[in-house]
Amino acid sequence: MKKIIQITAGRGPIECSWVVAQVLKYFLAAIKNKGFQYLILQRVPGLENGTIQSVTLQLEGEDLGAFLKNWIGTIQWIGTSTFRKYNKRKNWFIGVFELEQKQVSEINEKDISFQTMRSKGPGGQHVNKVNSAVRALHMKTGVFVVAMDSRSQHQNKKIAIERLKQKVVEANLELMKKQIESQWENHLQLQRGNPIQVFKGSDFKKKKEQSSYKTKRGKLKDDLRKRLNE
Repeated sequence: MKKIIQITAGRGPIECSWVVAQVLKYFLAAIKNKGFQYLILQRVPGLENGTIQSVTLQLEGEDLGAFLKNWIGTIQWIGTSTFRKYNKRKNWFIGVFELEQKQVSEINEKDISFQTMRSKGPGGQHVNKVNSAVRALHMKTGVFVVAMDSRSQHQNKKIAIERLKQKVVEANLELMKKQIESQWENHLQLQRGNPIQVFKGSDFKKKKEQSSYKTKRGKLKDDLRKRLNE
């Protein structure tokens, strides 16, 4: 299973970009702990050192969906700005989104069209008088390469296939980057309520949630005292 995740400060101030950088550290640590593979596809730095405006990652592994349930959504940091000394704001928000993946092409030799041609040479006896050069076209994407490294047509065909595979991989990555750029509207969709995770303090510790059982027990005790005092 593969998923593409974007962690973004949206149009938030520099503090939010700092939060993105801190959340990324936690996120990568959690990924490694689960044994997932990851690849950073795009990283947009913030205006200050140690800050990140946006980062996009490709994740791969089993049960990614269950893992991401604890991350997809709004993340809150409760703390004081270190960039603006007199700023009284205490709550800062960033977003974690899953990006829709477009279908990318994989190389299959049945999808390659081959054309032979005469290799270009310096002239004289070194000119290759047979059609040993090979032009390989990947019909699904329109990507093509030409190989004329060898005097052997068979060898040039093998070279062309390898070059074409690499070029299609690069084309797929470029497609993915364009998709990421087109989905920057995520930066405008940060919801401030119901954060999926909350961190606090300059040391960026996770906020401990009070046990619901403990809360109910305390409420029952208060109700019992009130009744006894009536």
